[in-house]
Amino acid sequence: MSGRAKSVAVVDAVKLVLFDMDNVLCRYDRSKRVAYLAELAGVTSEFVHKAIWESGFESLGDCGALDAADYLRGFGERIGCPLSLEDWVEARRRSMQPNSAMLEIADSLRKSVDIAVLTNNTTLVADHIDRLLPDLRPLFGSRIYTSAQFKAAKPDPRCYRLCLAELNVRPETVLFVDDLAANVAGAREAGLFAHHHTSVEAFRLALSERGLPHG
Repeated sequence: MSGRAKSVAVVDAVKLVLFDMDNVLCRYDRSKRVAYLAELAGVTSEFVHKAIWESGFESLGDCGALDAADYLRGFGERIGCPLSLEDWVEARRRSMQPNSAMLEIADSLRKSVDIAVLTNNTTLVADHIDRLLPDLRPLFGSRIYTSAQFKAAKPDPRCYRLCLAELNVRPETVLFVDDLAANVAGAREAGLFAHHHTSVEAFRLALSERGLPHG
């Protein structure tokens, strides 16, 4: 098969582009989130980081081992301060800034292929996405998925497969983009095309190589 024929075959195969959220569609600064929570609890940022992230607690939320209520309750217990949903959402919101260039690419892509989001997060992120990152809903509609709803987190291949089953698409028709190399590897193991996101320019090039229009 000629190089051009191979290129056309790949182009024809991609029907959906599946985006990670943090550090792809938005810039995520965990330190801002941690600082806000530390101030609420009257403890140090180091204490919060160790209690939630270094302990593995956040991963329990990501993989759906804790439902939303248990996650919020456990979060508060670990930082030594009852945590309301409002406070949790505000802390998360402060850590996120939209990546306008990537959102513009997504907007352009949706004119020719389907687009969706798959992020490693508790279901609270999807439930409150209109406050956390209001730019997403106009582009992705209801196709904003968190790993917790599938009871498996990236890079576990099950996470991708369950998400694609929900979307009713085959893995070989999907291009996935994530900033973490491990998650890209997991997607490839699940049968998806995958791009390791390092810059907007590199992503544009990857789309061009697949013949996908992006503005």
